[in-house]
Amino acid sequence: MLDLSWPSRVSGDGRPSCFAPSEADLIEIVVLALLAGFIALRLISVLGNHDESAEPQAPVVPRAQARQADNVVSISGGDAAQAQPLTIPDDVNAAARAGLEDIHAADPDFDPVRFLSGATEAYRLVLEAFWRGDAEALKELVSDDIAEDFAGAIEAREADKLTYENRLVGVERAEIVSAVRRGEMAEVTVRFDADLVAVTRDAEGTLIAGSESDATQSHDIWTFSRHLRSDDPAWLLIETDSAD
Repeated sequence: MLDLSWPSRVSGDGRPSCFAPSEADLIEIVVLALLAGFIALRLISVLGNHDESAEPQAPVVPRAQARQADNVVSISGGDAAQAQPLTIPDDVNAAARAGLEDIHAADPDFDPVRFLSGATEAYRLVLEAFWRGDAEALKELVSDDIAEDFAGAIEAREADKLTYENRLVGVERAEIVSAVRRGEMAEVTVRFDADLVAVTRDAEGTLIAGSESDATQSHDIWTFSRHLRSDDPAWLLIETDSAD
């Protein structure tokens, strides 16, 4: 390790006293300073530098958690000036593709790709809120009917003194399986194939169901709805079902 302290000499009484650096010392200091600057530049290059000209990425679920209105999941939408040509994922079936085109014709701001990304994030938020028994958080994410169903299940679980220690490992696939426009209302149905770790414990903390290490596959079908003439881009989660 390099010693960057000033060299010293000992005075007659044994106390160290500093003396002025020699020309060789000054050259060494300059070299070390240049080396430190080079290392700093390399770190910036490796770790990345912020590009102020890059456009900020929109959140997957824009302002979903900051909204004050009840029972909504903000998934897609935007200013008309920012409307983009319709892009539909390749795996969407013909009937659903026609429905998405119909919805986009009524609402040019509708973006199926962004919708699917937001719906996937909503899937995670809803599951995690239900698992931890947070009925109030669910009210911000689902329709009134779905919120009541979740609240009833949470109350029954608490009455039985059961707790969930579940975890979403990942969503393997999210696919739009249905899309339809009925007048000014649009409905889009998404199938989620996910890996979950599901653990249920009793009041004493004893494991009574599931596994702490083995993930299980879950196949869910969720339907979202939105009024196309509304300025609010939020979609209501109106129905949940299992594909198993």
